[in-house]
Amino acid sequence: MPAETTLADAVRTRIGAALAATDAELARRYPGERATRQPVHTVYVPADAYDAGTVRSWGDQALAALDTHAPDAAAFGAVLGLTGELAADVHERVRAKLRREPVEDLRIDFEDGYGVRPDAEEDAAAVTAARTLAAAAADGTAPPYAGIRMKCMEAAVRDRGIRTLDLFLTTLLDAGPLPDGLVLTLPKVTFPEQVAAMAELCGEFERAAGLPEGRLGFEIQIETTQAVLGPDGTATVPRLIDAAAGRVTSLHYGTFDYSAACGVSAAHQAPDHPAADHAKAVMQVAAAGTGVRLSDGSTNVLPVGSTADVHAAWRLHYGLVRRSLARAYYQGWDMHPAHLPTRYAAAYAFYRESLPAVAARLAAYASRAAAPAPAVLDEPATARALAAHLLRGLHAGALTPAELPLPLPTLTALATPGTPA
Repeated sequence: MPAETTLADAVRTRIGAALAATDAELARRYPGERATRQPVHTVYVPADAYDAGTVRSWGDQALAALDTHAPDAAAFGAVLGLTGELAADVHERVRAKLRREPVEDLRIDFEDGYGVRPDAEEDAAAVTAARTLAAAAADGTAPPYAGIRMKCMEAAVRDRGIRTLDLFLTTLLDAGPLPDGLVLTLPKVTFPEQVAAMAELCGEFERAAGLPEGRLGFEIQIETTQAVLGPDGTATVPRLIDAAAGRVTSLHYGTFDYSAACGVSAAHQAPDHPAADHAKAVMQVAAAGTGVRLSDGSTNVLPVGSTADVHAAWRLHYGLVRRSLARAYYQGWDMHPAHLPTRYAAAYAFYRESLPAVAARLAAYASRAAAPAPAVLDEPATARALAAHLLRGLHAGALTPAELPLPLPTLTALATPGTPA
């Protein structure tokens, strides 16, 4: 016998028609997470200090710091609280990473790290930076992601920032296609109108240069209180994302500008301050499901000086990175080459420590027939998080495809259902 219902088909049809616009808006605003690689960090260098040897120099300085202050796996592990096979594995991966690809994301800075210079000097620096990056992209020595942080959209520096961006992009295009990993960063945002202006600027450049619509995206730095909470008491971050009209790629927390704006004294300005946690929690909720990624800020405690000083700074940095990872901030900013060993060590340990349990849980979920019964019963949302965790570990270089409990296409589809990779 066919199953009987009470409601007429016309009811479902009418409700579907009434919600069609809502369905479209939901799909537009919340397309889901991206399955593509996210760098584990961003390194930024002043524009006048950037040259063809910058990335290799950072890697060499990081390796030298390891050679001097933790020359083997046991010594490095002792600093970070890692032992046995995990310490050896992490140490080996860190050294290999520093030799092969020491920087994942490079930001050539024309803002705070560069300051205000004569126009002719900044013009020349913008052109030189673009030519250097284009040459690196052509010969394969550029980081996977690289670009500039321009000056902000505030009146005093707006024209200068726009001109620098124009010069940089124009010079890049003169050398060939824009690099795939091109990243642009807009700092010190206070109002959605500034984000809308940046989106319009990108569109105007695309049209003038003959680029496909949407080719240029940008990051927003959250480093003013107004970017988190508006004058009417409502959260501003969702408005910033909306104002970008689909062009915002990530939100980056600015540790020191934001802390100072909140009145935090210099000695206590850090990524784990309660003011920072509040701002980052607002950012996280606003970005959830939008495809906009998150990045934590940096610590200004540098691993320099005596071995004891370096070890103390390494332990602090390692702990802060692990804390961010646990709070679903999978990227952060690094200020010194000697931060690289602990950046990568934290990422590798985070994913490798969790691999056995995560892989077992995901395999049990996929098979639906674990014997004995699993200790944790995972729902689809948790399985999606487990798959995304392994995918991020793979992208970070902490895991290999052979270690995954599911084939990569299956894992990707589970991590980002309905989302193009």
